[in-house]
Amino acid sequence: MKGSFWLAWRQQRVAAGIGAAALLATAAIAAYYRSGMLDALHSGLFDHCATGPLYCTRSDTGLPLLLDVEPLKYLGALNIALPVVIGVFWGAPLLGRDRELGTHRMVLAQGMSPGQWFVSRFALAAAITTALSGLAAGVFAWWWRPAADRSYGLFWYDNTALSGSGPRVVAAALFGLAAGTLLGLLARRVLAAMGLTLLATGVLTLLLEWTHRARLLIPPHTYVSAGSIPKPPMGEKWSTGNYGLITAASRHDDVLNCPYPSGTQLKECMSAHGYVARFYEANPAGDYWTFQWIDTAVLGGLAALLTLLTVLLLRRRV
Repeated sequence: MKGSFWLAWRQQRVAAGIGAAALLATAAIAAYYRSGMLDALHSGLFDHCATGPLYCTRSDTGLPLLLDVEPLKYLGALNIALPVVIGVFWGAPLLGRDRELGTHRMVLAQGMSPGQWFVSRFALAAAITTALSGLAAGVFAWWWRPAADRSYGLFWYDNTALSGSGPRVVAAALFGLAAGTLLGLLARRVLAAMGLTLLATGVLTLLLEWTHRARLLIPPHTYVSAGSIPKPPMGEKWSTGNYGLITAASRHDDVLNCPYPSGTQLKECMSAHGYVARFYEANPAGDYWTFQWIDTAVLGGLAALLTLLTVLLLRRRV
């Protein structure tokens, strides 16, 4: 297997080098902008800002105080796109290039089995993909930590943080690699495999983003409070925007039926309409890890399934 791994490395070293160079550039950019972020936080300008979704403002102008987190969001978006990039440019040509050119026949004629041919290439690609995607997720987490879950920074439920960080980034990258490898084996041309991989990985990425927004896999919690006292602060919760009032019969009505803040007017309106409490729906900050592990299980399971299908199809296609 040493010879097969050496050949696999020669074929993939350019892609690995490009990925490593991109990661180093990303880390350098992250270090630069994170340093500026820390300087701003240490200046004392943000010391009076409380936690929660409400913007913190300047005392002199009343304008919102915000850190420069746009470059951080770009990294999160890049991490979300990793399965597409890796699947199209690494997975699809991994086996597909040899099959299209017919060079795999020469390799197999020298005593290498189809299993060795696949394992040497895919194992190396998977190891490099795991390392690069894991480091990319780590760079995001390191950069994000000083500004995490603050109105002047980036909350955990922003799509660039929720889907662009954590273990799901690694699982998504491996899914992209597995999808591209399988489609590269099935398609007759690498370009066709790349197009199919773009479609498959893009659709699944968008589908997962939709499940997050719709709270399809992780339903929100319902928080109830009395109308006579202020509601507890929203804090780091991810609100659905669904607020309302509850009757004695547990019927949920629209909040606009009594559109008043906590106090005498709200209490009188609630009494007149028979409302006994208020409610709102939101996901607590702890659900960040629930989203992460569900996505990781889904994407990792799909990666394993596609890899198994690739192994089963090798004998027929090679």
